[in-house]
Amino acid sequence: MGLKTYVKESYNELAYKVSWPSPQELQSSAIIVLVAMFIIALIVLIMDFSFSFVMKDFIYKLLQ
Repeated sequence: MGLKTYVKESYNELAYKVSWPSPQELQSSAIIVLVAMFIIALIVLIMDFSFSFVMKDFIYKLLQ
């Protein structure tokens, strides 16, 4: 299969066979991703502060 055939078939598949989301579906998916990203970032922040607290108040004091 040549490059020309590959490009032609790829274009036909993208233009006629792929179902693209509507703007409303795209917006709702983007909002879901943003909310999930915020929640995960918050969890990582809490874990970071917790680990820092444990290290400073317990581990480092034991080593002194």
